[in-house]
Amino acid sequence: MPTKRSRRTILLEELTSAEFARLVKRRPLAILPFGAVEEHGSHLPLCTDAFQAEEVARRVATELGAILCPAIRYGECRSTRNFPGTITLTSETVRSLTFEIVSELGRNGIDKILIITGHAGSGHMAALRLGAFRAVEKMPRLKVMVLSDFDIAYDLRGKEFPVEDGHGGEIETSRMLHVRPDLVGKFRPRGTSRPPEYMVLPDPEKYIPTGIYGDTSYASAAKGGRIDDYVVKRLCELARKNFKMGR
Repeated sequence: MPTKRSRRTILLEELTSAEFARLVKRRPLAILPFGAVEEHGSHLPLCTDAFQAEEVARRVATELGAILCPAIRYGECRSTRNFPGTITLTSETVRSLTFEIVSELGRNGIDKILIITGHAGSGHMAALRLGAFRAVEKMPRLKVMVLSDFDIAYDLRGKEFPVEDGHGGEIETSRMLHVRPDLVGKFRPRGTSRPPEYMVLPDPEKYIPTGIYGDTSYASAAKGGRIDDYVVKRLCELARKNFKMGR
């Protein structure tokens, strides 16, 4: 979905205090992207999750006139922590970060907050949601939505992409080819192993030796563009509906 290029993305980090105070009077939406520093196979960079989330967050912020907060590029990465380069936070840290940032946005007069994470690990998602819940408990006027962009991108599995696609696979590789092709390796690996379902394991990464799930040889920048268009479109629809925003 093309964004309106005449619009400027409102970056929190570039606003003055006075500019922020004026903007808050319009009761804008704030968007907070999360990512991770995590292994993504031999062909994708460690901040793959962050690059993807930041791109769709930027586009949604531009489309909706929202304030885009600085991204948090770390997350809880339990299943990949023993791969070189993965830097994981504890779930308690992610929960506290979410609670404190959302609470501080609320204290500053922001009452609509969209958290978009490119990392969708179960522990990470639970920590984000619990942190947001604690903030809403503290400030009931807050409206907070928490989701991974892959909650939406994976709608396309079984349609445009194989059902057997996941971490570092065709969808993620296509999206990175679209957003940061300079960081994608030429070799296109394939991985089919997954940890046993529902098992709690101390070393789940030993079940995914390649670090990926899916066949990346079919990935392309064009596919990545279509995925991101779909994700941005659905995110805008959800934000307008859940936050009762006009067009």
